[in-house]
Amino acid sequence: MSILSPGEVVLLFFPYTGLNQGKRRPALVLKDTNDGDVIVARISSQVKRSDFDVEIVDWQQAGLLAQSIVRIHKLATLEKSLIERSLGILSQSDWNKVHIVLKDLLNISHT
Repeated sequence: MSILSPGEVVLLFFPYTGLNQGKRRPALVLKDTNDGDVIVARISSQVKRSDFDVEIVDWQQAGLLAQSIVRIHKLATLEKSLIERSLGILSQSDWNKVHIVLKDLLNISHT
């Protein structure tokens, strides 16, 4: 598979935390690590539930079938072979919102 761009929306098999089950779902590419893996955030059509959920306003441009959210705190590093296909790309406005929440999530203080 070719290099994936940050902000790209893909369809893949997203494992649940227990790793023995999962669900075919869209995900947001945050980083293609260039070693066969990709870092993604889960996308859901469920209602916003946390401070780390970002509404995708331009969901049709992103290739989604319904209004959705990116669950920034639901990250995974997965083999690119799990990706079935690319669906679309986030608008610049939606990508900017993801950046803000991702920065907030990863604000790790050194003690």
